[in-house]
Amino acid sequence: MTTETTLTNARIVLEDRILTGSLLVRDGVIADISEGNSVAGVDMDGDYIIPGLVELHTDHLESHYSPRPGVRWNAISAIQSHDAQIASSGITTVFDCLRLGSDEDDGFRVGEMRAIADALAEARAQNRLRADHLIHLRCEVSAADVLDHFADFKTDTQVRLASLMDHAPGQRQFQTMEQYTLYYKTKRGLSDEAFAHFVTRRQEASAVYSDAHRQVLASACAERGITVASHDDATLDHVAEAVGIGVRLAEFPTSIEAARASHKAGMSVLMGAPNVVRGGSHSGNIAATDLARAGVLDVLSSDYIPFSLIQAPFVLADEIDELDLASAIRLVTATPARTVGLDDRGSLTPGKRADMVRVRRETGIPIVRSVWRQGERVA
Repeated sequence: MTTETTLTNARIVLEDRILTGSLLVRDGVIADISEGNSVAGVDMDGDYIIPGLVELHTDHLESHYSPRPGVRWNAISAIQSHDAQIASSGITTVFDCLRLGSDEDDGFRVGEMRAIADALAEARAQNRLRADHLIHLRCEVSAADVLDHFADFKTDTQVRLASLMDHAPGQRQFQTMEQYTLYYKTKRGLSDEAFAHFVTRRQEASAVYSDAHRQVLASACAERGITVASHDDATLDHVAEAVGIGVRLAEFPTSIEAARASHKAGMSVLMGAPNVVRGGSHSGNIAATDLARAGVLDVLSSDYIPFSLIQAPFVLADEIDELDLASAIRLVTATPARTVGLDDRGSLTPGKRADMVRVRRETGIPIVRSVWRQGERVA
């Protein structure tokens, strides 16, 4: 039985412009878009209709599963709580980050992330989820056990993205000890002696494992058609290495030189939406708005605040004269979808999935009023 819904009197955000008109959904797919409001339908009262947001990198599920040090929440309950916040923020496709590779006092045990992935599959099978959930493996290449963790996912078709990262001091995100000391010593309350031991251990592990693990993981992902992301690239050498192993997504480059080189090489440059909303990086690296002004920002990620993904495009469109709202919305819809090969979504185009968000915004923070996934109202 065919089902149809028409949304009318809407500001419809296409990839290259915004038109006022009507949008027809038939059987979960966008069937037609027409300018003007002569067609009868559900009155959107002049609100924006934008594509459902595509989130490639969020650590938000982890905070629900492990809300306090040493605490593990029921996985299904954690997933449903995470999913509700994701969907109400306008995100219809989310890549949930699962952390692979641990230090003796940091990270998750082998098998723990596998159990969360199994819970995601169970939640999907039981129709518990509002958004479409896929998996992004965050692989700490300097960890001795990262390949053991990765082996738990060797046949999992939920995995569509993997990032290769090294958080050792002196590497990438933490090129200065000042940044590293704030992030690890101060926040963890480590003594000078304990911190010195921590730093030495991390540096030694990076020297032993990082290069070899990076190559093995990139090769395994290429064989399975998993999109590979680099992480916190800081130098032109880092970018050249990423090009050599087939990286398509450059996550959080820490210098303008690395961002420009990644963009020029055809990689999508991803930065955090919280960086945009806050006006800068929490770890003292480059500002996402600077990359947007330079024309080398391609994708935004909510990272740790889901609602920032709907808020940031409006901030960019307000602050950057060269970036209109349609172009800013592409950073959270069409471009991330294409980067990971999801060609059935990400834009309001006839024939694509009716993943849509109704947004009201005149000034200030936008309001998400309705969310549809494949034509079904989910928020």
